[in-house]
Amino acid sequence: MELLNNWKLMLLLCLTLGLAPYFPEPHLWGKIKWVAGGATGMAFMDWFDLLLHGTPFLLLLRAVIIKIRTPKQ
Repeated sequence: MELLNNWKLMLLLCLTLGLAPYFPEPHLWGKIKWVAGGATGMAFMDWFDLLLHGTPFLLLLRAVIIKIRTPKQ
């Protein structure tokens, strides 16, 4: 569980898996724009791809919230 709470590791995952491939635009950004545009033509594979590239960002958000909420000892 400590591995999932490590915000530095999650940030590294966001910068590598979350945004790759980087050109012509980050992959996750393209998927988010597609969904915001109505998601017309998105197949199951596209939704799965969005989940795969978005998971590191969700884990990073979770780790940061845990880091903020835990009292200092």
